[in-house]
Amino acid sequence: MATRHFFKRHQGRGSYDLFSSYSHYLPGFGGIVMLLILFMLGALLGNLVSIGLGYIFGNGFIENYEMLISYPIMFIPPLLYASVQSRLNEYSTIGSPLDRGGFGSKGWFMLIFIGIFSTIAAAYITEPVTMLLPDMPLWLEETMKKMLENTPVWVTLISVSVFAPLFEEWLCRGIVLRGLLKTMRPFSAIAVSAAFFAILHMNPWQAIPAFLLGILFGYAYYKTGSLKLTMLMHCVNNTCAVILSRIPEFKDAETFMDILSPWAYWSIFAASLLIVACSIVILNSIGRKHIPQPYPEYPACPHQ
Repeated sequence: MATRHFFKRHQGRGSYDLFSSYSHYLPGFGGIVMLLILFMLGALLGNLVSIGLGYIFGNGFIENYEMLISYPIMFIPPLLYASVQSRLNEYSTIGSPLDRGGFGSKGWFMLIFIGIFSTIAAAYITEPVTMLLPDMPLWLEETMKKMLENTPVWVTLISVSVFAPLFEEWLCRGIVLRGLLKTMRPFSAIAVSAAFFAILHMNPWQAIPAFLLGILFGYAYYKTGSLKLTMLMHCVNNTCAVILSRIPEFKDAETFMDILSPWAYWSIFAASLLIVACSIVILNSIGRKHIPQPYPEYPACPHQ
């Protein structure tokens, strides 16, 4: 069985890519806590590397490129840990793919269309929730402004529109949610993975929208099994934030209510609610549920 599994594992599938090399790791609660701790250690490591590079190249260099350098470093510890755990389980468990790319009867074009517009609508309807929070501390506001407005736009786009969707979706949906779906009810698994996603942002002004969007991303992953779809949705959300931050009319506005009339604001809000609701109905109609299952070419032995 182990020999057959080895050849099946490596036939026609890369062993070191971001998807298949983690297919044998489905973390439980303890594993998820460990991944979170390792992420925090990675964030500390990224900050230390940035400080060190600042001493070497000067503050101007690190102000422009800190996000590009430190962001991937945050994920190195959880990447390594998940890879080791997957390889330890490689010969004793049957792999379950992070990405099945299933779009059901709707087809990929329809799901991509739904993913894009539901994400934009969901991001809009999270705003009234964040408006209930107290004002963001000045230091955090300045940090966010520097990240979105003062950093070279290509650095910002690579960091938030490429790195963030790739690494965060790999971790929050591909590893965490996929593991939780094996042992928990779907809604509970989606909620816990969304909370994990929120905690990664490390402040409530980003965490609350991240939790709400994480529910949508998690449900899309649960229904389609497509990690690439949730990466696209994540990319759309972050790219829209970058684009808006570069538009002069939005730079000094804290919310859309600052630039829209109340009638326009709440009309768009109602339309956004309708878009999200319709998207969920369509996703639900797919009828395909992504409960982690073995690769189809790995038939389970009779005694398993």
